Amino acid sequence: MELILIPLALGLISFLIPKKSIRIVGLLAGLIPAGVAIMHACSFKGGEVNLFGPWLDFGYGLTFHFSYDGLGLAMILLTNLLVPVILLSNYNSPVSESKAFHAMLFFMQCGLLGVFTSADGILFYVFWEFTLIPIFLIILWFGSGTNKGLLKFFVYTLFGSLGMLLSFIALGAQAESFDYADLIAVQLDSQFAFWIAMGFLLAFAIKIPLFPFHTWQPDTYSGAPMAGTMLLSALMLKMALFGMIKWMIPLTWEGLDDYKYIILILAVIGILYGGIIAIKQNDIKKIFAFSSISHLGLIVAGIVLFTHDALVGSTIQLINHSLLSIGVFMVAEILESRLKTRNIREMGGIAKLAPKFGFWFAVIAFTAVSIPFTAGFIGEFIILKEVTSFNFYVGIMSATTLVFGAVYMLRSYQVSMFGNPTLTSFEDLKWNEWLTFALLVGAMVFFGFYPKMITDLVGPSIDTILQTLK
Repeated sequence: MELILIPLALGLISFLIPKKSIRIVGLLAGLIPAGVAIMHACSFKGGEVNLFGPWLDFGYGLTFHFSYDGLGLAMILLTNLLVPVILLSNYNSPVSESKAFHAMLFFMQCGLLGVFTSADGILFYVFWEFTLIPIFLIILWFGSGTNKGLLKFFVYTLFGSLGMLLSFIALGAQAESFDYADLIAVQLDSQFAFWIAMGFLLAFAIKIPLFPFHTWQPDTYSGAPMAGTMLLSALMLKMALFGMIKWMIPLTWEGLDDYKYIILILAVIGILYGGIIAIKQNDIKKIFAFSSISHLGLIVAGIVLFTHDALVGSTIQLINHSLLSIGVFMVAEILESRLKTRNIREMGGIAKLAPKFGFWFAVIAFTAVSIPFTAGFIGEFIILKEVTSFNFYVGIMSATTLVFGAVYMLRSYQVSMFGNPTLTSFEDLKWNEWLTFALLVGAMVFFGFYPKMITDLVGPSIDTILQTLK
């Protein structure tokens, strides 16, 4: 339980820290949950680790059960290791001086960890909804977008999640309790399983976001502060991908053949649509926002195939996407904060004025197009292999993400770094900025050379899920 309670306590303590000290104290405090996650990883021997419960005294089939397997532990590590990186990247931004920002960030971390460790359907839903509150307040208090766009994000995601709640209630009515083991044991006919899956899909498709449920994302990403965009893209949407692997498909396995093609078609449309729109954008944040839709479509395509290799590849790409998201949106923030514009047509010649930034932007751009020896290359190769094996034409259309990615990433780099040199000065990277880039790129290259660390962690859990279903 310390995994969830420590971030909650840190959030409360943040309100008590003096304003002049909150920046360094918040950064150091973010290392505490990271250390706890590493301790759990070092002691993990495989199987399922029970953290608390099940406590059955609530009645109505409700339990109070927390546990994690290898897949859950991977998400815990991802969350707790990236939170201090996000704090580091924002160390010199105005939000780093706010006690409220640090409190909301730690509260959101608490909610995320609750999602990744919940072994009860209703508990999963409660933490899922809880994460919406702190990110909403972060965007409201520190963002620059319109209240209309923010309200659309809040209402869209809140009411979309009601479909998941109805699915849990319908499943719980046929199970002994809402405990994960009891829910997965329920035998459903294919038609009923299909509609249960549609309830889950409504919630997950909005959060990912999957085409055509993506309309809240570009404006929200553009209007959110850098920290908010990082939290959304690197961590919050990963709840939905995790939910598909752990909850939606295993609980509605009987209907997978009926809804697989629906999700696969939407995923491929998202790959094509996101890539094409990203190429046409001049707003650097929207380029990266639409590119995210394209990359996530490929991950969803891998997940819905639900084979061992496809799920392993999707998990690798999920982790890579989180690392990459922090990098690209940090690039966008550096450009916007120094130039007061996000239009790449108004930039140019920056590489000569800020060679360190020019170098790291180039490295981030190349990792984004999944060059060999990066985690993106490994993840995309495995997914595309599985998708092509499933259907050659779907595989070809999915592979366009590689072409589109090269076009919009290299275009954004070329125009902003080497376009018409209209600028006379540009502040180069600060210490926290180049250190953040180095940590992110180092992790992506490390997993590119040694993906076995991820596959050994999540592979047995995926095998257990598949064996249980069979």
